[in-house]
Amino acid sequence: MVSSPHEAMHRIFQDYPDLFSRVSEALGVDFARPTSVTILPTDLTETRPLERRVDTLLRLETEDDEPLLLAVEAQGKKDPDKPASWAYYASYLLTKYRLQPMLLVVCQDRATAEWAARPVLFGPPQWPLLTLRPLVAGPHNMPVITDPAEVHKDLALATLSAITHATNPSVEAILKAMTNVLRDTSAALANPIIELIAQGMGKHPAAELWRKLVAVDLSFYKSPLSEELRDEGRAEGEARRAAEDVLAVLVERGIDVPEEARERITRCGDPETLRHWLRRAVTAPSADEIFADE
Repeated sequence: MVSSPHEAMHRIFQDYPDLFSRVSEALGVDFARPTSVTILPTDLTETRPLERRVDTLLRLETEDDEPLLLAVEAQGKKDPDKPASWAYYASYLLTKYRLQPMLLVVCQDRATAEWAARPVLFGPPQWPLLTLRPLVAGPHNMPVITDPAEVHKDLALATLSAITHATNPSVEAILKAMTNVLRDTSAALANPIIELIAQGMGKHPAAELWRKLVAVDLSFYKSPLSEELRDEGRAEGEARRAAEDVLAVLVERGIDVPEEARERITRCGDPETLRHWLRRAVTAPSADEIFADE
């Protein structure tokens, strides 16, 4: 199953298709900045029933050089079958478009990134026929951007950097720098960034940190994530007040509330269940009796 970080690591190149030139610059490889970019179909399936799809495929046009085909792959773990697939992509793209292909692999962990960056030789050892050398962006070589001024210079690169450093100990400073800049950025530009980072954090602990920063620092935005957080906040507030009402009724009636029952009430996040317990708390002879029919 495709994970949300996987989607974010390559989809950012669809949303900001001129990003590759800045990424390659950060990685120490000189590619001319494109004058135009075309998003191409990602389906590399042949007429035979063998389906192959690259994650993102872009055609980059420059002023001086020939157009370049950029395939972007998000790689979450080591996969011994991938190099052969990548070699196939390169050969197929060269054959289909008659343009030179380039492969960028984006990773979130150093071990996978270093594995992906190793040259792979195809053919007999006496005379290798083909060498695969993808360009790799990951936590081992992407800049750690914690200065809002640097974020402001290039939001797209800073976003990709944040995604690749989702498990970095400095991730809080990285994400805080993002919100500092996004506060002064128009909603049209900020909202896609907010959602991409939310995707990119996946199930890492940084995901919850990002949600909290969005809820506090960017509370005025109406992005899907911020709206979701506000809905969650309203539901949590309603549940907390309902739990307090249940306990208040029991205390007012002089009913002893054991710690286990108190914890069950306060941990309940379903307002409807709490309203049911509240009705039972009015007449129940003990705290445990409000749970009797469950």
